[in-house]
Amino acid sequence: MKNKVLSVLLVAAMAASLLAGCGNNDGKKDTSGDSKTPSTESNAGNDDKSGDDNQEASANPVTLKTVSMFGGTDPNAEVYQAINEEFMEANSHVTIEDNSQTSDEDWKASVATSFSAGNEPDVIQYFTDATADAIVATGKFVTLDEIRAEYPEYAQDTLDSSLEAITNTDGVQRAVPTTGFWEGLFCNKDLFDQYNLELPTDWASLTTAIETFKENGIIPIACSLNNVPHYWIEFMMLYAAGEEEYTSIPETAPEGWVKGLETFKTLRDMGAFPEDTDTVDDAYVGQLFRDKKAAMQLEGSWYAGQIEDTDNTVVIAFPGLDGQKAKAGAMIGGITSGFYITKKAWDDPDKREAAVKFVEAHTCKSAVQRYWEITGAISKAAVEVDSIDGMTPMALSAMQYTNAASSVSSPTDGRLGSAAYSSLVSNIVKISVGSMSAEDAINEALEIYRNGASASEAATE
Repeated sequence: MKNKVLSVLLVAAMAASLLAGCGNNDGKKDTSGDSKTPSTESNAGNDDKSGDDNQEASANPVTLKTVSMFGGTDPNAEVYQAINEEFMEANSHVTIEDNSQTSDEDWKASVATSFSAGNEPDVIQYFTDATADAIVATGKFVTLDEIRAEYPEYAQDTLDSSLEAITNTDGVQRAVPTTGFWEGLFCNKDLFDQYNLELPTDWASLTTAIETFKENGIIPIACSLNNVPHYWIEFMMLYAAGEEEYTSIPETAPEGWVKGLETFKTLRDMGAFPEDTDTVDDAYVGQLFRDKKAAMQLEGSWYAGQIEDTDNTVVIAFPGLDGQKAKAGAMIGGITSGFYITKKAWDDPDKREAAVKFVEAHTCKSAVQRYWEITGAISKAAVEVDSIDGMTPMALSAMQYTNAASSVSSPTDGRLGSAAYSSLVSNIVKISVGSMSAEDAINEALEIYRNGASASEAATE
């Protein structure tokens, strides 16, 4: 079964589930004794609608400005827009003005500019790790505790572990997540079968696979060192350094980080990457993998939506490195984004409840189920999702991989921030050809991190 077909069927099957699945309780605390009672969400599927029409008629018109990362070709965009339409049908006094885009570096910069200029939206889906530190520091978000003080059932479907995962770096919870991610090694299993190769489980078997594919004119690893070497940075540092050192923020380049990044040169010298890896972009190498011109690609769970041959593509754990310190099966992943409500909406009497309902509409169980299924039911859901029939071999392999993970660590940029990490990424080509040492590249990134941290502290004093 092709993933695209599955996605269409799943969306069709779930099209009417949001309003019924999210429940009729708007999460507001009991105000039966209060003189002012807020309007409630439309009771779709409930025979008793008395009172709703009067409340809806008395509600002031609201224009809710929203922003999400579900833009571009992201399959989640389909579900996001559908939920927005359903939300406006159920809340006829609310108009959503949405400006969702792909979360690239330009978009992140535009978000920061909007917040600094006082043009922040009412609700935004954004990162919750160090990437968000600059806009969190503006003090323009409402905390989860503040919202629950008035709406006790807010985010009631979200797992406690998921809320813990998206705690901002200052220790405060502000966002509510939908799904998270994992990163793993996608393999064209039919190519491995063609050349009688076992899927790699350690450095030795990975080396054998690289050498065999190279000899037979197949690109072993689809990777653009110039554009997106991110995933290899993460796994090679994790496996060389071990979980504890990998997740630290050291003063100077640690031995494990250095050893991990030096592996770029080892792999390049073996001929593991495309010959034009320094000039091509990530979209190009992704197509090489999907066209069966490359055997392996290290990617994230979001990439699964682009795979058409879901019967012959599998996801496995990173094979490992020679002399590794991490446990076999160590995984990069987590939940690092969620929906925030800004004070601009919270302090507006007409917008507050609309913003709360909007976030609940996207983060309740039925909504998250839809987000989980549209990407092939392989992402990390923030709620307890229900299993589905007809999962593809790729989805099953991903489930087995993630369930068997010996540990889960978040990516480096979530700790160092985007500026420091971008510096590291920009030096990978130099490391791979030996024109710059891994130690110097890491120290350069750490210096940028320290300077950024000092500037941030000064700004908040």
